[in-house]
Amino acid sequence: MVGDSGDSGIILVTGASGYIGSHIVANLLSKGMSVRATVRDSSDPERVEHLESLSVSEGGNLEIVEMDLLENESVHNAVSGCESVIHTAAVVVLKSKRAQEKIVDPSVVGTRNVLDAIDSTDSVKCLVHTSSTAAIRPSSWEDGQTLTTETWADDATIEENPYGLAKYSAEMLVRDWHSSKEGSVRMVTINPCVVLGPPLSKRHLDGSPSFLMMLLRREIPFVIPMHISIVDVRDVAEAHVRALTKGEDAGRYLVVSGQMWWKDIARTINADNPSLRVPMRQIPYWLSLIVSFFHPRVSLSWARMHLGKRLFWDASPAKRDLGMNWKEPSESVLDTIPPILENGWK
Repeated sequence: MVGDSGDSGIILVTGASGYIGSHIVANLLSKGMSVRATVRDSSDPERVEHLESLSVSEGGNLEIVEMDLLENESVHNAVSGCESVIHTAAVVVLKSKRAQEKIVDPSVVGTRNVLDAIDSTDSVKCLVHTSSTAAIRPSSWEDGQTLTTETWADDATIEENPYGLAKYSAEMLVRDWHSSKEGSVRMVTINPCVVLGPPLSKRHLDGSPSFLMMLLRREIPFVIPMHISIVDVRDVAEAHVRALTKGEDAGRYLVVSGQMWWKDIARTINADNPSLRVPMRQIPYWLSLIVSFFHPRVSLSWARMHLGKRLFWDASPAKRDLGMNWKEPSESVLDTIPPILENGWK
């Protein structure tokens, strides 16, 4: 298993070019680990250049391999010979006219292929699976409610909540599989909320930071009454790495540092970067529903469920079992901005 030096076996990180995956790779390499990082297209500079530029501590090693989650052979080749698997590969899309193909299948079929590949080798001793708060949050919840890992999004549907369905289904698949392994493979799931912090590639701005980019690019002249749960991408990566050896087998860990209203996020950015002139005026709830109806990534039903309401999460088990201490949400917001400006990604 993984220690504090480079004496462990190969750790596979799927979706390594992604926002969370890239930071996990960086974390592991800083600890001198041997990492096999999977990317969809190794000829795409935006997928590999930031990985190749990462610092590697003594004893560490980085191998970048191509893998398509929906192609069995490439998944089996990637998993073969690895001691641990951190499965982060996923699609962060909330709304699509082809939800089954674009949202659900990459999570469920892709995860099934990873599990099949682990079954085909006796080398893998630990699986850490990136799930989401979307796998926890049911369709109906009360304003001000606090959810725990005892809750499941088991009422998610392809019509109303395809992303929640994808994350719930994939996590249930992993848990059902693990229960059949009778202790032969350790398994932990990590359930992050909205992830912010330094992007390492322009591609990362298409995920959780996309709502910040709307402010930075002034694509909208206002903000909507959205209460956003935030966790730092560096903390998410650390939680994954710690879960390789810490926490309960079959543990389910929420990683959430706190919450901010979108208007307060805008004000925080403006106070630190006044020249950006980000919009800070909040429009009423009823007008927000109209805006959401025309938004390409957000459904009206999602807006009705979330806008104007506060939802909290109990992340204390991650502090207790994994020893996590969270960066403040405002710090994560502000630390997202410099790489965007320095690289001209705005």
